Amino acid sequence: MDIQETELAGVLILTPKRFGDHRGYFSETYSKRTLAQNGIDIEFVQDNQSVSRQAGTVRGLHYQSPPHAQDKLVRVVWGRIFDVAVDFRKGSATFGKWVGVELSEENGKQLFVPKGFLHGFITREPNSVVVYKCSDTYAPDCDGAIHFADPDIGVNWGIDVADVVLSDKDRAAPRLSKVDSPFFDAG
Repeated sequence: MDIQETELAGVLILTPKRFGDHRGYFSETYSKRTLAQNGIDIEFVQDNQSVSRQAGTVRGLHYQSPPHAQDKLVRVVWGRIFDVAVDFRKGSATFGKWVGVELSEENGKQLFVPKGFLHGFITREPNSVVVYKCSDTYAPDCDGAIHFADPDIGVNWGIDVADVVLSDKDRAAPRLSKVDSPFFDAG
């Protein structure tokens, strides 16, 4: 597995090896041992899957606060997305900065988003299927979001923000400046 660092410490791009022939390919998409050997020693306890029917669907920017904060390992099994992580840790030199990567069934890339980061994505193709592992179970009382188009963050979603498909929750999410982050930079 190829593991690539990003501009945000702790946010990683993982690309599993693929072994292909005339039938298609085989890929080991997750190995606890391989990740632990590379410093990601996390117990994932929940797998989630989302299907977005329309291209231009945004899900995010989400977080789950302590005591149920989540590390996430995100991948696409069908379609294509632009996946984003935003540093949400108070005291971090990169607080409010973002990194994005295209994930698709074709490229096989995955994004590791540690606790303390906002996470969101936009679909680039209809019927995109996203699956992700989480290090804690969903807790509604710890659920939070920041508005995907907050100009203080400035994510370039590659689409006019007036044209995105959103949930009511994401449409009503507050700006970064209106939320007291529950996360701190441990470094």
